[in-house]
Amino acid sequence: MGDGGGLPTMDLMRSEPMQLSRIVIPMESAHRTVSYLGDLGLFQFKDLNSGKSPFQRTFAAQIKRCGEMARKLRFFRDQMTKAGLLASTRSSYGSEISLDELEVKLGELESELIEMNANTEKLQRAYNELLEYKLVLQKAGDFFHHAQTSATVQQREFEEHRLVEGSMDSPLLLEQEMTTDISKQVKLGYVSGLVPRDKSMAFERILFRTTRGNVFLKQNVVEEAVIDPVQGEKVEKNVFIIFYSGERAKNKVLKICDAFGANRYPFTDDIGKRYQLITEVSGKISELKTTIEVGTLHWSSVVQAIANQFEQWNNLVKKEKSIYHTLNTLSFDVTKKCLVAEGWHPVFAITQIQKALQRATVDSNSQVGAIFEILHSKESPPTYFRTNKVTSAFQEIVDAYGVAKYQEANPGLYTIVTFPFLFAVMFGDWGHGICLLLATLFLILREKKYSSQKLGDIMEMAFGGRYVILMMSIFSIYTGLIYNEFFSVPFELFGRSAYDCRDPSCRDATTIGMIKVRDTYPFGVDPMWHGTRSELPFLNSLKMKMSILLGVAQMNLGIILSYFNAKFFKNDLNIRYQFIPQMIFLNSLFGYLSLLIIVKWCTGSQADLYHVMIYMFLSPTDDLGENQLFWGQKYLQILLLLLALVAVPWMLIPKPLLLKKQHEERHQGRAYAPLYTLDENIEESDFSDKPHGEHEEFEFSEVLVHQLIHTIEFVLGSVSNTASYLRLWALSLAHSELSSVFYEKVLLLAWGFNNLVILAIGIIVFVFATVGVLLVMETLSAFLHALRLHWVEFQNKFYEGDGYKFSPFSFATISEEDDN
Repeated sequence: MGDGGGLPTMDLMRSEPMQLSRIVIPMESAHRTVSYLGDLGLFQFKDLNSGKSPFQRTFAAQIKRCGEMARKLRFFRDQMTKAGLLASTRSSYGSEISLDELEVKLGELESELIEMNANTEKLQRAYNELLEYKLVLQKAGDFFHHAQTSATVQQREFEEHRLVEGSMDSPLLLEQEMTTDISKQVKLGYVSGLVPRDKSMAFERILFRTTRGNVFLKQNVVEEAVIDPVQGEKVEKNVFIIFYSGERAKNKVLKICDAFGANRYPFTDDIGKRYQLITEVSGKISELKTTIEVGTLHWSSVVQAIANQFEQWNNLVKKEKSIYHTLNTLSFDVTKKCLVAEGWHPVFAITQIQKALQRATVDSNSQVGAIFEILHSKESPPTYFRTNKVTSAFQEIVDAYGVAKYQEANPGLYTIVTFPFLFAVMFGDWGHGICLLLATLFLILREKKYSSQKLGDIMEMAFGGRYVILMMSIFSIYTGLIYNEFFSVPFELFGRSAYDCRDPSCRDATTIGMIKVRDTYPFGVDPMWHGTRSELPFLNSLKMKMSILLGVAQMNLGIILSYFNAKFFKNDLNIRYQFIPQMIFLNSLFGYLSLLIIVKWCTGSQADLYHVMIYMFLSPTDDLGENQLFWGQKYLQILLLLLALVAVPWMLIPKPLLLKKQHEERHQGRAYAPLYTLDENIEESDFSDKPHGEHEEFEFSEVLVHQLIHTIEFVLGSVSNTASYLRLWALSLAHSELSSVFYEKVLLLAWGFNNLVILAIGIIVFVFATVGVLLVMETLSAFLHALRLHWVEFQNKFYEGDGYKFSPFSFATISEEDDN
């Protein structure tokens, strides 16, 4: 939620102070009041009718009415999609329309469109049928024409043959043929039409088997696909004509035609009538085409008019539906003349809410104004952080783990810096960082365009986190400059290297083969380290120790935040018996390890820190010998080990005993202070998670077991969490080595062939490998590991995350897809 005009300064450390209020609204101004509060977007209504089903509520009829209007708008959207139109975002809002007027208008437009669609469908079907009929008349007519021509030729040949080869028997046979009664000749019937081409073979086989070969089928291929009148889709078809004998065969042929979806059309063997039919059908086709074009033009004009007003109508229906949904959460007072609303809102919004109520009273001409009163409740308020487009993505990262409890310390404030920094430690390469930066700047520069478009799932995720990626890329450039890596290639950006080789062949030697001839390289890793045999051991040592330092620092920050939480909620037990022993335990072990790392770096000592830490536990009284880094180290280690051992029972035992004592004194009337349970952060106000005025049971065994689990979790977690930060070293090393492999084994290898084709292939492979593996997969991998370090290693030191988000009634948050 972005900052609004005139709002106080954004504070991400703790959530906004919230207030529960009751509003008594007269019936005549209820609708306008809820509408103005929706415009304000700072009041979260409580459902005071939770015991009622949706159909039993007061405004169920109005919601049903809005739902019906939403259905009509969905129908209009389908028609717009069919016409290839988009809803105009420049609707004319000058002419406001009421809900009643809109309902009538939508009904009229729906009826008109349905009637137009039905008429167009009938006309289109008739048009397609006439087109098929014309094809049948032409193709089947061609068949009859060829048959008659062939019969005439055969008759002429027979006559010639009879005259040339006449005999004594011929006149008798001819006389017998000529005297045959016409009524006794067999009459053949025929059926013509079109059948889908993919069914034509099966159609022919079924006809043959069903009639036992007593039909004659002739098919002719239609070159172009025709639109089927029934399906309305283009289908490749064959024109057929079937000759049969008898009524029984006719019935079988008709049934088979229907089964195969063949469209039958009447046909005449009279040439004159056939040409007359073709002329009539062509005239009807021309008339229908003109009629359909005129109807389509009218339909398009109606749909275009709808598209121009669609967004305005759609927003109005959504707005009204959400208002009635909200009104259904309100309850009637005893007089049935007022509606009572209860809900949460930020304290800073009280004045704005009161102004909205006054404006609603004036605009609705109500004689009685709404009554606004503050309520005191023990219910835990919702959590509300005012964020902008930059900080909202970081807050979403925290909220994905759990919404902050009311006014507890918010990790989102620190995540803005620590999250991209830890990502960059694993992704340190300023060349890759620049690529990420350019991609993110492209999204940011086009954010106005993309924010109003529907993007794919992956693109939507990248666009939503564009400012997170921006910070990640900037920090990656910074850590890449420290690592001195540009696509794994070092540069002398800040001056020349401090080392030179003793002789030309020392490139393959260790750093012992180099001499320091200049001052120390001013910023980052000296470029001379790259490419030497000792590069990997040196960078391994550097990055591993750096990971431990960063991890211990972030875990200490988490414990310090638990102190501020306890101090804010005035929970002295958590300060004395949780914060102090945790700080002592963590820093006695891993704080001391961090100190040893810094001392070793400063002094250049060759001490083995693994040996020091292991024998600090196994043999704390033994001399350190060559592993001693400073005077008194042995005694300091013994002291720190004792402090760590004392810190464990310090966390475990006193807190449950003091909680039990407080509980007993409370019930004996010696103390009237509220009893704070283990992880309860309670403000001095009346807000709490549990009602303290009641006599809740206190199970000492449960409290002790809970504290035992909490202590064991912290002690073991201190070790495992510190080790978990070594992923910073592992992923940084993997990224660097992969980048080096792609550069040396792909790009340089292709360059060495002195062939333009091989070089072009090598560059293409290098680009795709860099983008696909390093800029996509490695980015995702480093992102997920940084996410885990924040959720587990950092936030479990202080963050409860069992709150619930502030969800005010706001028209700005109505989803565009919410058409239910």
